[in-house]
Formats: sequence, structure tokens, C-alpha cells
Amino acid sequence: MNPELFAKFSEELKIAGNKVGEVQGVPLPESSCEIWEQIYNFQAREDDILIATYPKAGTTWMQEIVDLIMLEGDVEKSMRAPCFVKVPFLDLYPKPMPSGVEAANAMESPRLLKTHLPIQLLPPSFWEKNVKVIYVARNVKDCMVSYFHFQRMNKGLPDPGTWNEYFSTFTAGNVPWGSWFDHVIGWWKAKDKRQILYVFYEDIIEDPKREIRKISQFLGKELREEVLDTIQHHTSFSAMKENPMTNMSILPSDVFDQKISPFLRKGKVGDWKNHFLVAQNIVLDEEYQKKMEGIGLNFRTEL
Repeated sequence: MNPELFAKFSEELKIAGNKVGEVQGVPLPESSCEIWEQIYNFQAREDDILIATYPKAGTTWMQEIVDLIMLEGDVEKSMRAPCFVKVPFLDLYPKPMPSGVEAANAMESPRLLKTHLPIQLLPPSFWEKNVKVIYVARNVKDCMVSYFHFQRMNKGLPDPGTWNEYFSTFTAGNVPWGSWFDHVIGWWKAKDKRQILYVFYEDIIEDPKREIRKISQFLGKELREEVLDTIQHHTSFSAMKENPMTNMSILPSDVFDQKISPFLRKGKVGDWKNHFLVAQNIVLDEEYQKKMEGIGLNFRTEL
């Protein structure tokens, strides 16, 4: 990685701050809004694989799982670069570094790509090329807690304020990439019309090997049991937390301040119980019932 570019990025953050703009009513980082046309007009290729998630739903985890599946379990090759280099983040523009679109355009096929965009904002070329998409969904309570801690340490995102303030902000959908409800519902409704594998974070925690096998089959890879075991081991929370290619330790503290909160924090189901007040739990449960009624989408908040 280029230390000079990182230094310039850090300076840019200090000058421009971490403002949020809007595209079609969805809050996005201001730098992404500046190049929205470039993002929306991105040209997908038929052999691309796209990982789509709401923030803090297991994105890095899925990137590493899919990379290893495509490499048929070759851990050495998977260590070739940090995850954010291996898998361009299409809707990010960490200026003055190249945008995710520019990084993707410079890659050879087959490409593994990532987005946090809600489905209505996805570049149309993904549908035109019938690209395979893996969508990872995580329960709203754990997602909220994880995003709160991520916004505390990520200098590229707005300061979340106190937990109580953030609870209201998140519930209203006034966070970067918008409403959790709109995001998970939008992708759920499209899953049977497109090549979308809809995976639950909680299912991977419960039985990683089962889910890795399911993802492999979706990608057309029949892997031996020992290869699945290798992938499961290498993508365990403890292994990824120690892996400099996945734990973001390569990023300077004025971009990701891991003294405030580690990038890979807990990786558990049910940590929300350590944060939610009884009244907050009641409020969110009511909102959940209202928004999710009749959708047919079910999440587990504990295992």
C-alpha cells in the first residue's frame, strides 16, 4: 500500500470531513455522491461476482469466504493483498485514492466486487449481465450495535454521538446507506427474479461449513470436504482477527482508530443485549413488526 496516498487521504478527511449527501433519498457519503454518475454507469462483466450487504452485516467475512472458494482453498493466494484491495468497494471514493469503480475497471476478470447500495441504486449493468450476487443479511439489533461502534472508529463516517442518539438516528434510517429495513426488504423481494443468493449472518455463525458449501454450489464450485474445512478455519472470527489482510490493521489510526473499537469487534449473535435499554427494545420491536409484516423475511436475534 502507498503510505503517501494514505497520508493524503487522512488529510482530505480532516479538511472535507465525513459529510453525508443523498442520492434518490438515500444517505451516502458525500464523496460517493460527487461521483454518482460514474458509480451508476459502472459496467459489470458476466463473470463478476458481487457481494451486497447493509453495512456491518458480515461483508468482510463473506469477501474472504468467496475469495477462498474461487481459489479452491488456497490460503497462500488469499493473502496476496488486503481484502479492500482484492475486492473493490464500488460505492466508495476515498479521495485522492482511486474510486472503487476505477479500481474495479483496472482489474482482470473474474472480479469479486462489493457494494452497500440498496437494490434500487445498483448499477443496471449487473442485471443486464445477469451477474451472480450474494446478499448477506444480519438481524437489525446486532447490525445497529456493530454500525454504532464502526462509526465511532471510522473517521470517514459521521460521529454517531451517544448510543441513545444513535438508536434514534439508525431506527429512522438516517445513517450512511439508509434504512436497514428498506435494504433487506428490497434485496429479499428481488431474490427470486435474479441470480441472488440471500444468506443470513446468523446461519453462517450457526453452521459455517453448511453455508460455505451452499455458497460454493451457487458459484458452481464443488469443493472437497477438506477444502471446505480449510475455508471454514481460515474464515473463523479468531483467524480473521489475527490476519493482517482482513483485520484492517494496515490502515492508519487517523482513518480507522482501532483503539476506540476494533474493526473485527465480536462477531457474535446477541451482543445487542449489552446495549439496548428495555424501552429501546420495545420501540424497535414495534417498528420491526410494522415494517416487516407480510414480507416473509425472518431474522434471529439470538441463537
